[in-house]
Amino acid sequence: MGQIYGLGEITCPSGELVIVDGGHLGMWSGEGSPALVDPAAFGVRDPAVAADVTAAADFVVTGPDAATAAHSFGRQPGLTLHDIPASGAARLADLFEAHCREHGFDAGLDASAGRVPHRERVRRCTEAGGGRFLMHGVPVVAVGGMPRDRPLPVLGTDTGIVIPLAPSPADCPVVKSVELGEIRVDWARLLFGDADALSAWRHDEPVDDQADVAFWGASEEAAAVEFEAPCLGEPGEDGVRGWTGLPVAQAMRLAGALFDWKDADPARRLMVDFRPHSHHWQIMRAVRASPLQAGTVEVGGARVLCAMPRQGDGWFPVSADLDPTGRPVTVRVSFPE
Repeated sequence: MGQIYGLGEITCPSGELVIVDGGHLGMWSGEGSPALVDPAAFGVRDPAVAADVTAAADFVVTGPDAATAAHSFGRQPGLTLHDIPASGAARLADLFEAHCREHGFDAGLDASAGRVPHRERVRRCTEAGGGRFLMHGVPVVAVGGMPRDRPLPVLGTDTGIVIPLAPSPADCPVVKSVELGEIRVDWARLLFGDADALSAWRHDEPVDDQADVAFWGASEEAAAVEFEAPCLGEPGEDGVRGWTGLPVAQAMRLAGALFDWKDADPARRLMVDFRPHSHHWQIMRAVRASPLQAGTVEVGGARVLCAMPRQGDGWFPVSADLDPTGRPVTVRVSFPE
């Protein structure tokens, strides 16, 4: 395992932990229907595509062979197929019918009366012993049986991230380990958060009506002169220029002006970052300031942690060590070799 170092602590008052790529939390619906989440929050700008996503449906595999048919069909874990775009529903039904006919399964695919909220998907996963579900195609892992009454250390190692759940490992012998699923990381950040607390998460909406604007790149000195921009002055961002604590409207105007300035000359090389003071901004501010690239924020009555794996993006297996009663003793995310 090599060196072990503390990344911070989380709290989990609901007893249910969510592990997800933190850059995708703009999709999170909490207790509400995923249909209520604006597709623009996760990068869908085309109106036709957005309407297709909003009109998506969930489908449930039913019948005597439901479990076998769903597993062999291989589209999503469990018996529910979540977030099927309206344009793909008929095609999915045809494919499933053909699959069952080919293998002789007695199973059907029924449309759910409504969309399953992401918080409810967590409940269903933990009731089944923990596992993975999809959130608009993004894999999320949920783990139940977390201690509710105390902070839990999150430890980094050369091979992954470990959360020990027992005050003394000697008091909780491990009888087996189970694979819970893989997390796909696209934003180079793993987030560990309480399932209830994430309902209060504000991904892009500022909590104080303020925002920062940062820029860097080969043309940063010329831009700094043009816009009279100071050094940003944020920990961990030496050399980055910009402004902090601006009213949102002013920050948007400055960011837009920087983009226009850059686009006016193809030779200009500049990265511009508009940063509303959201929970995502708060936690990434802590991550950038940390030599271990990990940080925490208080959200919805719980402490949430985000850490940047040394590999950046990729697939990260999540597993749990269980005691003789089946309760988790350790939760771990393994780094790919």
